[in-house]
Amino acid sequence: MSVGTSVRSRSARVATVAASRRRLDERWRRIRHPDVWKRLGMCLAAALVMWAVSGAWHKPFPYRSGYIPPRDVMARHPFEFQPGTRAARSFEPGDKLVSGGKPLTPRYLQILSAEHQAHTANLSWSERLLYSLARIGVYIALFGLCGSYIYFHDRALLSDSRRLARLLGAAVVTVSVAIFVARDSWRAECIPLVLFGMTLAVVNRRELAFVLSLAVALIIALSLGQGLFELMVLTASVSAPVIMLNRVRSRTKLIYVGLYGAVITLVAVLGVGVLAGQTFNSAHVVGLSPGGEEELLAEGGFALRLASGASWYAACVILAGFIMSGLLPFTERLFDVQTDISLLELGDAAHPLLQELARRAPGTYNHSINVATLAETAAERIDANGLLVRVGAYFHDIGKMLKPGYYIENQGQNGNQHESLQPAMSKLVITAHVKDAVDLARQYHLPQSIIAFIEQHHGTTLVEYFYRQAERQNAETQQGGKVEEASFRYPGPKPQTKETAVLMLADAAESACRTLVEPTPARIESLVHDITMKRLLDGQFDDCGLTLKELNLVEESLVKSLAAVYHGRIKYPDQQTS
Repeated sequence: MSVGTSVRSRSARVATVAASRRRLDERWRRIRHPDVWKRLGMCLAAALVMWAVSGAWHKPFPYRSGYIPPRDVMARHPFEFQPGTRAARSFEPGDKLVSGGKPLTPRYLQILSAEHQAHTANLSWSERLLYSLARIGVYIALFGLCGSYIYFHDRALLSDSRRLARLLGAAVVTVSVAIFVARDSWRAECIPLVLFGMTLAVVNRRELAFVLSLAVALIIALSLGQGLFELMVLTASVSAPVIMLNRVRSRTKLIYVGLYGAVITLVAVLGVGVLAGQTFNSAHVVGLSPGGEEELLAEGGFALRLASGASWYAACVILAGFIMSGLLPFTERLFDVQTDISLLELGDAAHPLLQELARRAPGTYNHSINVATLAETAAERIDANGLLVRVGAYFHDIGKMLKPGYYIENQGQNGNQHESLQPAMSKLVITAHVKDAVDLARQYHLPQSIIAFIEQHHGTTLVEYFYRQAERQNAETQQGGKVEEASFRYPGPKPQTKETAVLMLADAAESACRTLVEPTPARIESLVHDITMKRLLDGQFDDCGLTLKELNLVEESLVKSLAAVYHGRIKYPDQQTS
């Protein structure tokens, strides 16, 4: 090996080590950030609350009426059982309490409950501590797995403390309510679980809702002392509604989802019941008296009791669908999201803000309608929320109605009012429409998801026309110095979602295309490509997660739509070129 090659090899190794050290330093710096510890503390607090709600160090009582133990149940500790006014009966360790293969009646449940209390009371502190650490360890492990999934698939959720707090709060409430309604007379623990899954499917993505719902189902099963087959029932009841719940364009869809989920749950409970040899049945389903219930549990047919239990769980899923349809407006406000229902209501042309915009700035209103059509088509091309983009486009320029004459689409025959202003002042007037629009949006109680389109549709782009004008003016007057580019930029922020990025491109492309004298397809394509590349190189898409492939699809969609709108027309002999 030559000396030069050896030196280069050592230099490469040194550079590699230095790069690795920089990456480690950067990761350590992120870990030490106060926000990271704040969010970890929130997750730990949620896990501790779930642990406390589920009984802390007390083991849950695992039996229910109708449960069929696969083998004889023996006493683990000596205890006494006194049924009502009868004489107390003593049991010793090893005494048979219940015979295997027979459904548990209320009397057997009382005996098992007394034995469970005696067993719990005889646990040492070390055993209780070990049990508590094991259970909270499982909770923390589940939180870690869910956090890892969110980190790789929805990182924006981890960076938003409010969204994370609402999510954790919803999980804690779900577990708490599920434990409360899981009592033997109700057995309705799947209702809050299904509501949790449907809520997450509405406010987030279905994939995230599915993963988190499974984790919460496992926590509920552990908290109630349930086994694998009960967990399978919970999983089936929540999975079907979450998977089928996509875009909510009407409240009846939530009811239909509940009905479809009930059918899947019914089939799943029947299948699991046959495999497990369990009926998942209780007296509250069939409405029998205590004596009649005991007779049915002891002598009734297995198929009848299994069908009864499966029907109850299916009814719970249907009920969850009805409850969710009523809770939908509250869910939207709590999580600050908009379903298609609320978006369709916002996008109504009779909205006071849109009517005022059409009256005071008709050119801007027409521009907004055109941009909405372009942006919705482009957004759907990359599987983004096209309806959200359309409604955001309707409102993105509402601030222009306060000074309509300063924007070219509204000037008409009144002349350009910027001719009497300095470039710096014109820039202030132009960029002020963003702040004015945000103020109007909040005054009319528009949701934050729509306000985001107003704030981000210009990003931090340069107001290039007045910047160039300021440079020319500066050169002509020979004042010296350089015009600060930063002082001619919009305040931002840059687009934070794919939807707002699509609106940015559609807004710029539609405005620029109206300036073309001969808008041929080739010229439109060149214009849209130039606008796209300028914003890409300017870093406007750094924070929105838009890929180059998606950017290309958006560009193609805009070119196609604009070419259809601004296509060439035949010039008749008596027409003059305007």
